Amino acid sequence: MMGPEIEGLVAQVARLPGLGPRSARRIVLRLLSEREARLLPLLAALTAAAQRVVVCSVCGGLDSVDPCSVCGDAAREPMICVVESVADQWALERASVYRGRYHVLGGLLSAIGGRGPEELGVGRLLARLDGSVREVILALPATVDGQSTAHYLGERLAGFGVMVTRLAQGVPVGGSIEILDEGTLALAMSARRSAA
Repeated sequence: MMGPEIEGLVAQVARLPGLGPRSARRIVLRLLSEREARLLPLLAALTAAAQRVVVCSVCGGLDSVDPCSVCGDAAREPMICVVESVADQWALERASVYRGRYHVLGGLLSAIGGRGPEELGVGRLLARLDGSVREVILALPATVDGQSTAHYLGERLAGFGVMVTRLAQGVPVGGSIEILDEGTLALAMSARRSAA
């Protein structure tokens, strides 16, 4: 039997994505049994993050400064990569494949979910197109909502004199043709390029 403090901690940890009650109990047990080495440093990091991390007023990313360090980096290329979430922004940064700025939508257009252009900060994106941006990359998922959002943004960006591109989609590295779905194969075939 656990006390209410431990049960409350397990319940909170279990609410994190990808964790269930069993994983949460193991994590809590490890934290509590290694209080000095794990629990207290985690508590300090969570407290600091709660006090200092803010949403960037320019791109919608997360940082401890506003505007964020990416928006404030003058060495970044004059392009904006539009992503659905901060997780997507972090993935691109980790991969070191892009050196421009970002615009985090915070979701996708969804008629079922009742999310329209106003909720996605599209106006903020358009306000950033001041003539210095030469390309907007739509790095959105290959889902119905992702495709709808990309189509909508493509139409809205058409009159701004910037090149609008999308990420290539198709066969993943290490992927086998036989296990791919028809939609992925269709995208791969239509986006094929020269082998030379």
